[in-house]
Amino acid sequence: MSMLMPVIVGAGPAGIRAAQALAAQGLRPVILDEGLRPGGQIYRQPPPGFSRPKSALYGFEHRKADAVHRTMEGLLASVEYRPGCLVWNAEGKTLDVLRDGVSTAVPYTHLILATGATDRVLPFPGWLTPGVYTLGGSQVALKHQGCAIGERVAFMGTGPLLYLVAYQYAKAGAKVAAVLDTSRFGDRAAALPGMLRAPALLAKGLYYMAWLRAHGVPLRSGVRPVAVQGNERVTGLTYLQGGRTRSVDCDAVGFGLSLRSETQLASLVGCEFEFNERDRNWTPRRDAAGRSSVPGVYVAGDGAAIGGADAAELAGERAALALLEDAGLAHDVRRAQALEVRLAANGRVRDALERAFPFPKDWAAGIADDTVVCRCEEVTAGTIRLAARTTAAHEMNRLKALTRVGMGRCQGRMCGVAAGEVLAHAVGCSPALVGRLRNQPPVKPVPVAVVCLERPRQKAA
Repeated sequence: MSMLMPVIVGAGPAGIRAAQALAAQGLRPVILDEGLRPGGQIYRQPPPGFSRPKSALYGFEHRKADAVHRTMEGLLASVEYRPGCLVWNAEGKTLDVLRDGVSTAVPYTHLILATGATDRVLPFPGWLTPGVYTLGGSQVALKHQGCAIGERVAFMGTGPLLYLVAYQYAKAGAKVAAVLDTSRFGDRAAALPGMLRAPALLAKGLYYMAWLRAHGVPLRSGVRPVAVQGNERVTGLTYLQGGRTRSVDCDAVGFGLSLRSETQLASLVGCEFEFNERDRNWTPRRDAAGRSSVPGVYVAGDGAAIGGADAAELAGERAALALLEDAGLAHDVRRAQALEVRLAANGRVRDALERAFPFPKDWAAGIADDTVVCRCEEVTAGTIRLAARTTAAHEMNRLKALTRVGMGRCQGRMCGVAAGEVLAHAVGCSPALVGRLRNQPPVKPVPVAVVCLERPRQKAA
């Protein structure tokens, strides 16, 4: 047992439950978390001294959030928790970790990746205007900093997060100008039979919508964005609905089309990927327990596939039990089986949610040629289409080599999905057929000195 060096990346619901299961069997996992306090994005904790109660921060989920936070507090003596750590590279059985400007090497024998998710954003005219945020960024501002992104905010996109963030803003006293959903009422009606499998989730969603309507917030369905208005700052938003162009006055926009898994580290450690049709994204291939194609590497939570906070807790625990089994240690077989049953049930609910809030597959067709797709390298949709027509760049890495899309600071984290959609439409095929960008370190920006000057690696104590 002393030879095992389990490492967990991420201290959200999946990472915390994984740590709990490992610690219960006497292991002492290292938990590397980019956040300064545990909880992940969904249960993000505010800075110390923040006065708003959890019931105000997390709404209906405040008891779940409190349970996750308390679990982590109880584990601090049994795990090695390292907050403020950015895992920016992985080679062999070692992770490169940046903390306080210094990079150290953290070895492992077993690795659980609980890296979570981020917003999926597709570009449209004006999306780079100051005052346009992702839905997740809007939520971070409210939870972590206690402020709104504007005085009059319009929220646009699709997925449960759209209504949750709008509700949280309105409850906090912010002015919500409108909620603009790219899905249609008919989509949600068609998904209703599947959503009945999760009556509590359905009831919460209906409550958010009803509450917003009752408080005078316009809810619009079946929309497509036209443009953000304003130069130095957002002054309004125009959109299409029912063939008519409409507008809303606002000084900020929160925007996102559901979520996508953060998979860069899984790629760097060598995991095989497959195209997830439901998530419309490339995700690590895994079994029902969370085992990846790389022995000793496990993926859990939204970093494996989008499932939500409840599923993340289950998946984190299941991955830890798989680790214990693979290491020849005691594990609860019945518990593992029960977790898989519950995860499968959650997957069916996720299918219904995707039916209720489908990805707008016509989006790429409507993006104007002069719309910037890759903001780091200023690559436009027109550039991508031209490359597809004239150079036979029908694969993402070929496109990257010819146009520099995905070569900037974000390494394609934010623009890769949009570039894939535009390329697939230009070629006339599924996004699955144009492939995915090969991930390169660093997964997020780090000082040049860290990459160039700190070799050989500085071993962690």
